[in-house]
Amino acid sequence: MSRRRIGFWYRLAAAIAKPPLIVLLKRDWKGAEHIPADGGFITAVNHNSHLDPFAYAHFQYNTGRVPRFLAKNGLFTKGFIGAVMRGTGQIPVYRETSDALSAFRAAIEAVERGECVAFYPEGTLTRDPGLWPMTAKTGVARVALQTKCPVIPVAQWGANLLLPPYAKKPNLFPRKTHHVLVGPPVDLARYYGMDITPELLREVTEVIMAAITELLSELRGEPVPTAAYDHRKARAEQRRKAAEEGSK
Repeated sequence: MSRRRIGFWYRLAAAIAKPPLIVLLKRDWKGAEHIPADGGFITAVNHNSHLDPFAYAHFQYNTGRVPRFLAKNGLFTKGFIGAVMRGTGQIPVYRETSDALSAFRAAIEAVERGECVAFYPEGTLTRDPGLWPMTAKTGVARVALQTKCPVIPVAQWGANLLLPPYAKKPNLFPRKTHHVLVGPPVDLARYYGMDITPELLREVTEVIMAAITELLSELRGEPVPTAAYDHRKARAEQRRKAAEEGSK
């Protein structure tokens, strides 16, 4: 695959990050043939460890199509980290904007330039107790429908065994394996040309997340959960139960 547009900063970041990743994690990467050789596209990836953006970036860097991650805009102003974020072409997300689409305008422009934009559709580490993908935000659907680009579902597992969600210390031994399974593009053609409503965005998002979850099920050798974990509903239920306990 083409290794165009990698540039100095991405090569520097790879030179810093790859050696420790190679030491810490074995690799079981499958499905790289589904990563497009040319043109703009989206990868939609599950998120279950603070380490997995680096582990996943290692995988995709090796395909020759480097990912442009969406990240909080505050990271782009923090010294050397900010310089790397800007230099590697990562995409700032301005969450305070009232225009939902404008928050992803840079992502749309990157896809239209022929770049890969990597989405964590959940927007944060999964809160699902079993570390399955939870209900996701609709940004990935917005960009997909706006650009009509290929949406490549990706499941990953193993970085979470090295560094579990919200853990303060890694679990170094025995050495863990980072598993990646890439699937074929999600077929969204039936949605093109339709009015982009909240209901449509939610449906398209669910189709994308279902593809990721199926791949993760294959990686883990476990059945897909009957329903995606909804963190907002779970929090609301916790508050309701707490209020009931408090009123007794």
